[in-house]
Amino acid sequence: MMNVQRIMVIGAGQMGSGIAQVCAMAGYDVILHDLKIDFVEKGLGVIQKNLTRQVEKGRLTEDEKGSIVDRISSSTDLTNARNVDLVIEAAVENMEIKTKLFAELDQLAPQHAILATNTSSLPITEIAAATNRPEQVIGMHFMNPVPVMKLVEIIRGLATANEVYEAIEEITKKLNKVPVEVNDFPGFVSNRILMPMINEAIYTLYEGVASVEAIDEVMKLGMNHPMGPLTLADFIGLDTCLYIMETLHDGFGDDKYRPCPLLRKYVKAGWLGKKTGRGFYTYE
Repeated sequence: MMNVQRIMVIGAGQMGSGIAQVCAMAGYDVILHDLKIDFVEKGLGVIQKNLTRQVEKGRLTEDEKGSIVDRISSSTDLTNARNVDLVIEAAVENMEIKTKLFAELDQLAPQHAILATNTSSLPITEIAAATNRPEQVIGMHFMNPVPVMKLVEIIRGLATANEVYEAIEEITKKLNKVPVEVNDFPGFVSNRILMPMINEAIYTLYEGVASVEAIDEVMKLGMNHPMGPLTLADFIGLDTCLYIMETLHDGFGDDKYRPCPLLRKYVKAGWLGKKTGRGFYTYE
């Protein structure tokens, strides 16, 4: 069995900092890496805040919090990948950036190291092909917010070795998450089902079937969803929703994945949801 002790997380944004947090909580030594130290410090700040909340709720002691934080170190230098057993990449959702990063990591990381990506929709096989170790490349798709959500979709590329899959499954359980095995098709399972539902909700609005609030209310009260699809789209970011719809559309070449024109219009207007203060709803 592969022995993983040191994990490098690339990208200190919402997903990356959450992944770093759960890895440190599970006892792993974590290197949190980003392009600028400001990004890393912002990520560390979020982790501190989350852990402080856990202490206040009595789920962690002050000492435990201290040792979790001590297990995380900062990095802005990719050569820090030289002494890790696993890299989890949570950088921007862009194929060109990811393949370039994986080619570099392949040169830097030790021979035994596993290279994982937290991509939500891009083909693992294609990312793996940028390396000389495609059998050691795998998808680990965490859900947002990472510390709360139990699911990790584990995606095998075409070449992923069984022992690599098993190692990642083991680690996922150690992180107190539930691993679910998924094959490498556009959108995997989560986004292949979720995004067309959100897109259909946007079409329903676009065609004037019902108001934003009405559509969300139907899905919440009628289908028992914790939040309506348009609220969820605003939370995810409409640019991200559009990007994933386009990935599905390109990957399958099927019209049923065509992004709604209203979604495109909002993205072009810069109405990206909660993060810009305006999407289907207005945020203060």
